[in-house]
Amino acid sequence: MKDKLLILGDQAVALGALHAGISGVYAYPGTPSTEITEYIQSSPLGRGRGVYCDWCTNEKKAMEAALGVSFIGKRALVCMKHVGLNVAADAFVNSAMTGTHGGLVVLVADDPSMHSSQNEQDSRFYGKFAMVPIFEPSSQQEAYDMVRDAFDLSERVKLPVLIRLTTRMAHSRAVVVP
Repeated sequence: MKDKLLILGDQAVALGALHAGISGVYAYPGTPSTEITEYIQSSPLGRGRGVYCDWCTNEKKAMEAALGVSFIGKRALVCMKHVGLNVAADAFVNSAMTGTHGGLVVLVADDPSMHSSQNEQDSRFYGKFAMVPIFEPSSQQEAYDMVRDAFDLSERVKLPVLIRLTTRMAHSRAVVVP
């Protein structure tokens, strides 16, 4: 029988990224995405594998650092909330033109209804504008599963992949089978 975990959507993403073999996670703290990097930092699996965790000075720096990891053929996750994608927009859109080598997943946590933000934004428009694949899980299990799929697709098509979470998905718990 497989293990079952009762975890947040953010934790499902983090665990999925660890199981997908990330080398680094780069983020700027902001609810509803903060718990992803926190989970990776505190995970015995992440520490045991030497996964590099960096709280960056802003989202653009996080995007550029993750892109650098991808350029050397490693898998990197970059996390931010919706307004952070505005800060990282130049690097994000240009990464679709330069391409990637190792898998690069850009996790953006949108905040519809403004639970912890001053405005609303739909980050899927950025993904469409940059012409990159977009994944949007509808359950914590899908969030876990889609991370590996997103890394695999990123490496296959040599582009970053955007995963969009919402506050309710990020901060609600459900059973996940790794």
